[in-house]
Amino acid sequence: MNDTKARFLLLGAAVAGLGIILGTALWLKLAPHARFSGAQRSPLEEMSHYGSVPEFSLVERSGKQIGLAHLRGTVWIADFIYTNCEDTCPLQTAEMVKLQEELAPLTEVKLLSFSVDPGRDTPAVLSQYADRYKADADRWLFLTGTQDEIRNLVQNGFRLSAAMASTDDSIILHSPRFVLVDRQAQIRGYYDSRDKEALQRLRKDVAILVNR
Repeated sequence: MNDTKARFLLLGAAVAGLGIILGTALWLKLAPHARFSGAQRSPLEEMSHYGSVPEFSLVERSGKQIGLAHLRGTVWIADFIYTNCEDTCPLQTAEMVKLQEELAPLTEVKLLSFSVDPGRDTPAVLSQYADRYKADADRWLFLTGTQDEIRNLVQNGFRLSAAMASTDDSIILHSPRFVLVDRQAQIRGYYDSRDKEALQRLRKDVAILVNR
């Protein structure tokens, strides 16, 4: 083997190794940081207890302040989007549309979409976005606030990661997972919106919580 070919092989191996490292780092960054007692399970395997959602007060697209007091006694599904997103957000919102239709008979179930670009996603912008997807104003809430409020809620409340936007950001890294919360504001599961099996488990777990 000549020196040139050996160098190409070494370079290829190095690039492949770097790709694995970066891919793993990104997965770890966007994966939920579960904090619960007992042996850890994969967030996508089964419903469990992942801690409680802390108190918050955010602005809904209607202009109303929404907090946990408005959600007590309901089962809800949360996701994290921004209106200019062209990556996972359209898929997430399309799945939320399906959930809104399928869960329509279950009046105790709500959907919540939190903007990870609160500086640009004002209530008026979120309202236009919601109208585009025919979101039921009573069942599907779109929430925004200050960057600090959203960052704290996403990272410390839902135990997910999101890189908050600056004025020049066109792409914001954020988790594509849906989060299932029970009537006591306990986080019960994480579900990858890109995984059909995970979404099937979400529907099953919603039914379990509603019937308890």
